[in-house]
Amino acid sequence: MHPVIAWIRRATLCGVFVLGTSVPAWAGYVFDSIDGGQIDLDDHLGRPVLVVNTASLCAFSGQLTDLQTLSDRYAEQGILVLAVPSNDFDQELASGAAVKEFCALNFDLSLPMTDITHIRGSDAHPFYAWLRDTQGFEPGWNFNKVLLGPDGAVVATWGSAVNPMSTRITGEIDRLLP
Repeated sequence: MHPVIAWIRRATLCGVFVLGTSVPAWAGYVFDSIDGGQIDLDDHLGRPVLVVNTASLCAFSGQLTDLQTLSDRYAEQGILVLAVPSNDFDQELASGAAVKEFCALNFDLSLPMTDITHIRGSDAHPFYAWLRDTQGFEPGWNFNKVLLGPDGAVVATWGSAVNPMSTRITGEIDRLLP
């Protein structure tokens, strides 16, 4: 089913569909969770979402601690900080189970994580294909960050060198919160 149709059906069933309301651009995107099950971005409509492609063996993996700190800091406001492990740059472990264990042991990570996911090229997850096709953004390395606003629009993107706890990122998140 087309993501927009799925979103309209879900919104109508929940009684929140209003004529003239725009469908969030990222409606309908679902990731496989590293814990089993799925992570549906539709469950986070109306709240900011920070999506970060990660890799356990990357020199930037220390940012996982800061992603957890960011997630903890904004948990009460409902922000989703989503880690998306990817081996597209050949720096991820062999399985989701290994990634989960590595992140738990080394970074005490409890924020939501997807299973290992393609983020580039023809095999890119539909969310990342949408980013590439509509925003011209495709991660050039691990730990690229994408902030989505409550309305589904891409608010900002940052490269690997921008720390998740930097004022560049936290300032944008603060601006989006009531």
